[in-house]
Amino acid sequence: MTAVKAIYHDAILSEHQGNPLIEALPPKRSWEEVMAVFSNYPDYAEEIAEHPSPLVRDEYLNRIEELRQPLTDYEACFRAIERAIKKGYSAKNPLSPTTSQYLHYLVNERPDIAPRTGFFQPKGDGLTLIGESGVGKTSMLEQVLSYFPNIIEHDSYKGQSLDLRKQVVWIKVDCPSNSSVRDLCEEILASLDLALDREKTKPAGTIGALVRQLEQCIKSSFLGMLVIDEMQNLQFKRTGGENNLLKFLHRLVNKLGVPLFFVANPPFDQTLIKELKAARRAESGYHHTMSVLSKESASWNAFIAQLWNYQWTNVYTELNQDLNEALHRLSVGNIDMASRTYREAQRLVIGCADERITVSTLEAGNAVACGLSRQTNEVNELKTVVALPSGKQRRIKKVDTSSQLFTVDKTGDITKPQHPEFTSRLIELLGAVDIGDRIKDPDVFQQAGDSKDPIRFLRLQKLILDDPLTELL
Repeated sequence: MTAVKAIYHDAILSEHQGNPLIEALPPKRSWEEVMAVFSNYPDYAEEIAEHPSPLVRDEYLNRIEELRQPLTDYEACFRAIERAIKKGYSAKNPLSPTTSQYLHYLVNERPDIAPRTGFFQPKGDGLTLIGESGVGKTSMLEQVLSYFPNIIEHDSYKGQSLDLRKQVVWIKVDCPSNSSVRDLCEEILASLDLALDREKTKPAGTIGALVRQLEQCIKSSFLGMLVIDEMQNLQFKRTGGENNLLKFLHRLVNKLGVPLFFVANPPFDQTLIKELKAARRAESGYHHTMSVLSKESASWNAFIAQLWNYQWTNVYTELNQDLNEALHRLSVGNIDMASRTYREAQRLVIGCADERITVSTLEAGNAVACGLSRQTNEVNELKTVVALPSGKQRRIKKVDTSSQLFTVDKTGDITKPQHPEFTSRLIELLGAVDIGDRIKDPDVFQQAGDSKDPIRFLRLQKLILDDPLTELL
């Protein structure tokens, strides 16, 4: 949780001026300035690529993990969150009699007499981000949210005392599996307690009392946005139906004016579209469906071009179409998997006789970095989305090695693939579950032992190759 002292900036809109909740937010900046905050480009240290110690160059690979580059989707998401928080706060000026009444009375128990500034009119928006696992929606959301502090601490505003001490700009909770309204309320209460650095609130015994308790905590903390991730986890088995839960959540928007941001995998959108009211509320402030990056997209190519700069092999390998396509295929367009694949590919060859990065090197790196991820159903499904058109053949680039000077690998590390083109196939076989089906003739060596000339027999079966590099090309 990040907490900052309030620094007030003049609001742009006249209706926002004089509202300390809005004027304490980060000032409006151009997208270029915001990108500079989101971005992180670690120092490359070009001279390290020529360092004689493989261990030193291996250590620098850790910097790849720190690379952050905003993509195309980030701007719309950032602006939507910025708008929604300000819109929600526009009806909650702590200096207004309207807000005093809003804080004092329960939602359904306010008196008939309106304050001189009128009754509270909630202005909460619904925002929704949908995307398959691994497309980067949570990573994007966390980077965007981190631009705004969690807590803003107030003392006084332009010489006026404030009852407000701490303003909770946003909290994010992960929706637990098989969640009920009670489970979700308790999760939100715990997050507010953590944000405000206070003792854990004891939840009320009944659902009705718990909801009222939560509403009062949300009011007094001036919560600016509630983000609920993993909404697809809701199985709606103990909630009295999915509509009951959605009604409870939208009550926070309609009665308290708190912007609500849903983040979920695609099954959740089927829940939203069952009725117009739910769909309209969920998209009133922002709706976006993220998908994997295509290899032709500007976002993918911009990111990979930046990533490829962080190369600490002793021979620099230029990025070409074959390598770009291979990295995209292996990572299924996921930038985190691409980063890890590229990092481990370098780690495998640094210290070897040949430190060039090839398609086979990337395949071996992907097997190490994403050995579990690439076996998941989600990744297998995404592979069909990013698959190359049928019939497209990879071009084989012949390299003249006659004039190259090769050094002897003295690292003593047997995990280094001296021939990455063989290593990737061996790794594939080690992880194969259909190894029995791949053996066409299981007793071929028994047949060779029974023959008069076993060596000639194995040569005819192409199991012994006198010059494999020539014969396999």
